[in-house]
Amino acid sequence: MIQAEVHKSFRAREESAPFALNVELEAGEGITVLFGPSGAGKTLTMDLIAGFLSPDTGRIVLDGEVLFDSGRRINLPARARRTGYVFQSYALFPHMTLRQNLQFAAEQRPGGPRIDEILERFRLSGVAGRRPVQLSGGQKQRGSIARALVGQPRLLLLDEPARGLDAPLRQELYSVLAELRTPVLLVTHDLDECYALGERMVVMREGRAVQSGTPEEVADAPVNADVARLLGNYNVLPAGAGRWKCIQHRHVRARARDGELRAEEMPARVQRVYHRQRGLLVEFSGGVLAEMAECDEPVGEWVLEFPPENLQILS
Repeated sequence: MIQAEVHKSFRAREESAPFALNVELEAGEGITVLFGPSGAGKTLTMDLIAGFLSPDTGRIVLDGEVLFDSGRRINLPARARRTGYVFQSYALFPHMTLRQNLQFAAEQRPGGPRIDEILERFRLSGVAGRRPVQLSGGQKQRGSIARALVGQPRLLLLDEPARGLDAPLRQELYSVLAELRTPVLLVTHDLDECYALGERMVVMREGRAVQSGTPEEVADAPVNADVARLLGNYNVLPAGAGRWKCIQHRHVRARARDGELRAEEMPARVQRVYHRQRGLLVEFSGGVLAEMAECDEPVGEWVLEFPPENLQILS
């Protein structure tokens, strides 16, 4: 288990605004996802846990061992923390073959899994003699994770591991990650990835962890309107007095207008139609989005209804 309470500030510089990270998080077995927009502090949090940067103040404990404690002046170097880090750039040594990359990692911490076994596990035996430039994106990504695991980490840190991979390679990567027994902390700003991988989710915004829970818990009950906006599957509409009406796209009821409006309905016109794998996402006037079953192209005047049982009033 990783427990971290870290604080790190950066002063304003020319063409660079100030930034302050104040995060408290806890992650156990399985995959915990750090979710949020670019600039929220997700990668910075991982760098502090890994030991690449030092917090200004705080405490980091991994499996009962104190990695960092500003009050007690404890700050273990990155190489002593036994965290495996997989970067967006993969960071495989370009002059080595894939097997040599894994052998180098194994030499740093003997007694780990056998190279042949882990190559087989990650379906890389047939390309073990190739250098990184000769590997596909998916092979490089799996190779990076395999190399990290050869070092017997107590925690695996993954920074947007599926970035740049097409759909089949993403699914292949997700299958590999689902089989891992090592606890994982994973950074993403892709909500679908949270659902596909995350057992727990920490929502980050402007340097803070603003909500945590299972992906389903967060998606069904965002703590405020800012989180609802980040999730991307909510309509967030003014409710007066600094509050907001929030409702998921899938809960908006839409029908073609055929007469007078009922009290709880509002008129709307179709602005755009997005065809998706399952049905349509229709944008109506006022920016309201509604999920609809595949049908004839919706046009003209429509009527929208926000069922009270699905409507949340948030600050």
